Parts: sequence; C-alpha cells; structure tokens
Amino acid sequence: MQWIRDQYAAGIAAKRPVISFELFPPKTEEGERNLLDKALPDLASLKPDYVSVTYGAGGGTQDKTLRIVEQVQKRHQLTTLAHLTCVNATRQQIGGVLNQLRDLGVRNILALRGDPPGNASDFVKPEGGFEFACELVHFIRTQGDFCIGVAGFPEGHIACKAGRQADWDHLVYKVGCGGEFIVTQIFFDNRDFFTFRDYLVKRGVTVPIIPGIIPILSALQIQKFTTLCGASLPAPLLTELKKLEQDEEAAIRFGIEYASRQSEELLREGAPGLHFYALNKARSTREVLRNLGLRPTTP
Repeated sequence: MQWIRDQYAAGIAAKRPVISFELFPPKTEEGERNLLDKALPDLASLKPDYVSVTYGAGGGTQDKTLRIVEQVQKRHQLTTLAHLTCVNATRQQIGGVLNQLRDLGVRNILALRGDPPGNASDFVKPEGGFEFACELVHFIRTQGDFCIGVAGFPEGHIACKAGRQADWDHLVYKVGCGGEFIVTQIFFDNRDFFTFRDYLVKRGVTVPIIPGIIPILSALQIQKFTTLCGASLPAPLLTELKKLEQDEEAAIRFGIEYASRQSEELLREGAPGLHFYALNKARSTREVLRNLGLRPTTP
C-alpha cells in the first residue's frame, strides 16, 4: 500500500487532485453488512486514492475499525488511513493497536486527540496516556515508519477557548512533531479554509492541507453534525435548507450541488485534494465527482 505523503507529492507534481473518502464503523451488525457489502464496493468503484476509517472513543469500535480496514485493503486493494485517538488509552494500548495495524499492512495513521467519551464536556487525560494529539504524533513517530496525518479546523477547534488562531498555532506545532499532511474538519464557507490555509503557510507549514467536504443530506442531519463539530452554517445556506426540510430528495440534490460548487472553487484555488465525509453512502460523493469531471459519468 502507498504512503499517503507520496500520493500527495505525486498528485501535486501531476496537477491532479488526490481524492479520499471517510467511513465510520456502524453501530449495528446490519449497518456493518450494508457498509461492507454495498456502500464500500460502490465507493471503491470510484477509485479513491485512499480511504480513511474512524476510530471509536476508547477503542469503542476498535474491532469493527480493524475489520473495515482489512476489507478496504485486502478486498478492494485501496490504501487506508486508520484513525487513532488518545481517548481512554494508555501508551501501551496505543502501541498494541499500532502493532495490529502494522500486521494488517496499514502504514498511514490520522493522529487525533479524540472527543470526550459519552456525555463528558471536557477531555480528561487517561492515566498512562496522552493529553494532546501532538504527543500522540510524536509517539507514533517512535513506533516505526508510519505516515502520519493530523486534523485541522478552519474555524478553530470547538474546545479551544482561546480562539481559532491559537488553535492554528497548536496545529503548526503538531505538524512540527511529525504531521505529514493535514485533513480539515468540514466547513461551508470557503473563505474560512483560505484564511486558515494562508495563516499556516505564513507560519511556515509546507505539508499538504486538504479540505474536508460533506455533501449535505438533510437540514436536520447537518445541523446535528455542525453542533457536534463546531462548524457554522452560513445564513443563506441555512435558509435554503429550511425550505427543503420536508423534501429529502430535494435536500440531497441541493447538497450535491452545493458541495460541487464548493469543491470546484477549492480546486481552482490550489487545494491539492478533496477529502469527502461520505457518511457510509456512495451516491452524493459519486455525483459530486461526476460534476467535477473527476470520475466516469457512467454508473
């Protein structure tokens, strides 16, 4: 499997955007079957450069994550980016997970602090573990030749009370600890991404900065999503979504069109790739890529 850092280097040299998708382990066995038997093959047919798989708090979905990673790599022959968090885990436990991933052939890790588990409002450092993602990045760097990605927040991390520039300064340090590319949280105003990117570049960051895109499925879904992650919905976008609350199909079509326009501008302004939060569904991501002329127009 390829190093993701090499994928971005090759894409930038060829002026070809790197396309990636994010999946999450479903909570039910039926959901996992639907993902592995339908959604994953559909997404794999779009030939992404890599697929990322999220990781539950405290390893809550660890076994499912590893099963999905194995399917992505062995069955579909796609490079995988496995998420890894600091939540409820000691150094020894994290080291064990890294060994499991290495045995599966995974060489790319997205290092995250992770969200507080359950209904906790604040992150608590696990005994024998890590408090910050930068510590996790440094630890992974000592555990072998992994390619390490880190998360960025164009509007600032929801937990950073000091403001977005303070959060971005933390990201600069995190990259300095060994982060080799940045994947952002979702955003809906591209100006937020451009301001974020330009700040990092002025601070000397040279690694690829990849915008995270989510094709909206419904007003209710995206409002819940943004509340959890701290992203904001521009007023004109929210107004349009309110009009479509009772028409699911129209909301999906609107989400595809909005994500297409957003992605088109990002690529035109130099983004080296697009990272799609696919929500374990293929349709919207497929249609956005078709609109951008990045994948075949046939089903």
